[in-house]
Amino acid sequence: MLPGELERAVELAGRGLRSFGVVLILVDSDDDCPKELAPALLERARQVARDRWRVSVILAKSEFETWFIAAAESIAGHAGLPAGLRPPADPESIRDAKGWLQKAMPPGRRYSETIDQLSLARTMDLSAARRAPSFDKMCREVERLLSEAAV
Repeated sequence: MLPGELERAVELAGRGLRSFGVVLILVDSDDDCPKELAPALLERARQVARDRWRVSVILAKSEFETWFIAAAESIAGHAGLPAGLRPPADPESIRDAKGWLQKAMPPGRRYSETIDQLSLARTMDLSAARRAPSFDKMCREVERLLSEAAV
């Protein structure tokens, strides 16, 4: 992530927050190790947020689309994907999740982030997506933030 890019995004996201405001940052880790990159990004975000709002950082292992692969059965038959789509044993071991989805598409149909991501995110089974440890971490983080807001 380019210097200043995260900081600008945190500032912009935090502008309209109220008393218990949280900025949840979701980033693809690409080739970086999420456990190593997340603390550095969190520190940068906290520098911007200071005491004005809370920040949390979640890194999708490799790509956001990895979470779709983890929930493959639930997105089968949607966005051009075949009805019998099955996830691999370790969805987070796939480095090119977009490519995996592309290969599953029928001839002449391309996977498009801007066209397909929202539809697949709305369709995917969140419990099944928790097979991906990075998605499970995001769920736990959201649960934690919500329980803190309720106190």
